[in-house]
Amino acid sequence: MQPRFIVAFWGIETDFGRLTGGYSVIAAITTLAYEGRRAEFFRSQLLDALQILEAGHIEPEQMTGSWAGAMGQAQFMPSTFRAYAVDFDGDNRIDLWNSRADVFASAANYLAKVGWNGDQTWGREVKLPKGFDKSQLGLEAQKPLDEWDRLGVRRLSGNKLPERNLMASLVQPDAGKFARTYLVYDNYRAILHWNRSDKFAVAVGTLADAIAR
Repeated sequence: MQPRFIVAFWGIETDFGRLTGGYSVIAAITTLAYEGRRAEFFRSQLLDALQILEAGHIEPEQMTGSWAGAMGQAQFMPSTFRAYAVDFDGDNRIDLWNSRADVFASAANYLAKVGWNGDQTWGREVKLPKGFDKSQLGLEAQKPLDEWDRLGVRRLSGNKLPERNLMASLVQPDAGKFARTYLVYDNYRAILHWNRSDKFAVAVGTLADAIAR
């Protein structure tokens, strides 16, 4: 797992640990379970949160997060915490609020489990040729890089695409005349497991690229 991506997730989610949310997680998800629109989901989250408290990972008054129950510096939901969070600093508690070791290791564990490939990047912004068939846009359309190259897709510099045996898709998170286009790989899909928003995925990828530079 490339460290720059872990730092990018951390930065996008909580401004590098600065803004983790001040809501009581128990109060927030109890309210959402009662409110009813996603009652079953939040009841399940409440049970997971109570089990996290019972395991002694955090004190109830310190279990704070977003209005929707996302917790700590990684903004894990309680179910995600129970499935993927790890004790990396060896203190027998998983502390996603105060232990950066636990935060980073848990983020890396999550991404590894949902299919992250450490030998690949996430994607890149590209230019489309005039008259490009827009029906080719979207994650459903996957082609090898050399096929996209034959269709006229180019790097922003105008150069040909990399010569690698990778499957890729084209996405446009924004609509309109000036929408940017990104050629994305399987790691992009792994980012979408974390947050199913194309804008979030592009933000993580571009921040990771900036960190690498």
